[in-house]
Amino acid sequence: MLQRMRIAGLTLDPDSNTPIVILKSIEDDRTLNIWIGLMEATSIAAALQNISFERPMTHDLFKNFLDLHHFQIAMVEVCDLQDNTFYSRIHFSQGEKRFSMDARPSDAIAMALRFQSPICVDDSVLEKVKSGTEGEAADKSEDGEKWAEYLKKLSADDFGKYKI
Repeated sequence: MLQRMRIAGLTLDPDSNTPIVILKSIEDDRTLNIWIGLMEATSIAAALQNISFERPMTHDLFKNFLDLHHFQIAMVEVCDLQDNTFYSRIHFSQGEKRFSMDARPSDAIAMALRFQSPICVDDSVLEKVKSGTEGEAADKSEDGEKWAEYLKKLSADDFGKYKI
């Protein structure tokens, strides 16, 4: 089953200065933190704040192409977690045609925002994160364990809204 999510915030990992997008379930308090690239975080933040640039960014260019060919994004789905890597699919439609493509979650989210499409996460992904069977801290040192515990206790309210 899929859980509909919303973007609860964007923040930076204080140790690596890597952006994190925080997704929160619309139906309950479950959250999902996904580490993303700086360019993708910039694109997501621009879409959230309705900022447009003089020249199109990559996600805007792809949206323009899809619009030109009358494609819509029905939804994006974070569908798997393997070896600490999240996988997602973008589900497209064009009239009666339907298909999906593999994408990085950050790119899928950036596109969903531009099309105002739902962002969903498969329950199996949320279970893997919750159980720690996947996505657990690779650093088993004392500092790594403290960091993992800190992340488990975070809630969406701990972050500023869409700040990078």
